[in-house]
Amino acid sequence: MSASNIQSRESTAQQVSNSTSWKIKLLYDGECPLCLREVNFLQKRDAGRGLVAFVDIADEDYSPQAHGGVDFETAMGRIHAVLPDGTIVKNVEVFRRVYETLGMGWVYAMTKLPIIGAIADRLYGIWADWRLRLTGRPDLATIVADRQKQLECKTQGRCQMQ
Repeated sequence: MSASNIQSRESTAQQVSNSTSWKIKLLYDGECPLCLREVNFLQKRDAGRGLVAFVDIADEDYSPQAHGGVDFETAMGRIHAVLPDGTIVKNVEVFRRVYETLGMGWVYAMTKLPIIGAIADRLYGIWADWRLRLTGRPDLATIVADRQKQLECKTQGRCQMQ
C-alpha cells in the first residue's frame, strides 16, 4: 500500500469522525483501484466541504454498526451509502445521490427515468459482479475469509504464519 493511500485512509477516517455536516456517507472499497479513482474524483469535487463522508470498508476498523449496519460482505457486493436519517441506499441510487449532493446531479439525471434507470441498474449489477475479477482480485468469498482471519488475528493478538 502506498503512502498516499495510507494518508488518504487516515484523512478519510478523520473526515468521517469530525464532520457533522455530511449529507451522505459513501461506503467504498479502498482496495479497489477503480473505486479509489472515483472516490478521489468525488473528494476533489467535495473540496473539503464535508458534504460526503467517505468510508473505506476495507479499513480493518470498519464498523457496520457505525454505518447503517451494512456489513463488510454486503458492502463489498454492491455499493452502499447511508443518509443522515439512517436510510440505506445502494447501487446506482448511491451515485445519483452523491453526484446530486456535490452539485453534479445532471451526470446521473437520466437514470431517474424508469426505463433508463432499470437499464443502468442492470448494467451496474453486471459491473459489480465482475469488479473483483476485472481488477485482478480474488473472489468475494476469498476476500471475506481473508478479512475474517485478519480480524481474528487482531482481536486474539496472535497469528500463525502460513
